[in-house]
Amino acid sequence: MSPPLEDRFAGSLIGQALGDALGFVVEGHPPARCRRYVDEVLKAGRAGEGGRAPFAFGQYTDDTQLARELIESYVACKGFDPADYARRIAAIFAEGRIVGRGRTTEAAALRLAQGVSWDQAGTPAPAAGNGSAMRAGPVGLMSFDDPDGLIRAARDQGRITHADPRCSAGAVAIAGAVALALGGGSVEPARFLGQLAGWTRAVEGSLASCLGRLVDWVQLAPEDAQPLISAAGIEPGYSDRWEGISPFVTASVLWSLYAFLKSPGDYWQTISTAIAVGGDVDTTAAMAGAVSGAYNGLAAVPGDLAGRLNDQGTWDYDALVGLAREAYRVKTGEQ
Repeated sequence: MSPPLEDRFAGSLIGQALGDALGFVVEGHPPARCRRYVDEVLKAGRAGEGGRAPFAFGQYTDDTQLARELIESYVACKGFDPADYARRIAAIFAEGRIVGRGRTTEAAALRLAQGVSWDQAGTPAPAAGNGSAMRAGPVGLMSFDDPDGLIRAARDQGRITHADPRCSAGAVAIAGAVALALGGGSVEPARFLGQLAGWTRAVEGSLASCLGRLVDWVQLAPEDAQPLISAAGIEPGYSDRWEGISPFVTASVLWSLYAFLKSPGDYWQTISTAIAVGGDVDTTAAMAGAVSGAYNGLAAVPGDLAGRLNDQGTWDYDALVGLAREAYRVKTGEQ
């Protein structure tokens, strides 16, 4: 039996936060280091033994902080209000509360704080990082039954900080994946990715094409899929210096979806795949965790580790679950 929808809401936010916290420990490290971490720490039952200085284990980063702010905005406004969300982005940066800040998002937050309107603050192309996609999961929760609204809100929340249409497409893909995951049932990669390609094509075409190729890449082992996914969407002649998956929106979104589709019914394996690749693994694990948590529900996320989640001593597990359940009530009209 599928978990109740309310538990899927909570599972998505907690699944993202825990993936983020687990990946944060080795964020930016090369593939060999990340594979050892997965094999010798995560799969050996030692997860949570160490954090990333100066933080103890359980701290999550801007990926989840900004997703949480988005859910808070939905709850406060009883729907999506880009101006309200933009104020929240500006505030969390201005108040020094952000952890692991992305430069593109930070630059946009500064412009917002200076009075630039939300629809003019985004950094233009060719800046195409994953900052708008990493926080888009809540859009899928709140618009799972409204594809047009999902596309519009995912795009608009993203362009507050990232004006490149590839970033908007990435946000639509992650929001869409969460929405599809909420539906439960068997996951067929071709159908799943075909739906996402259709939604993203309405915003930008290159990611849609890559999602079509991902149908075949999902059949490959991680070591064979990684070079293909890392190079997806990269313009000829561009040199990517990252080892593993970079913060480029196309590659990181594709790898997150790859990790979920390799093991849709197994949250822990999905997170392990998302991290073992190396590179920007707090973000790949956050996005994959949001989708897996939406599909499998809160009970599938290891409670002993999730119970240690916090944001610099605030917004712990109970607070995040409470926020997700409040969002569910707003969505279903119970509040």
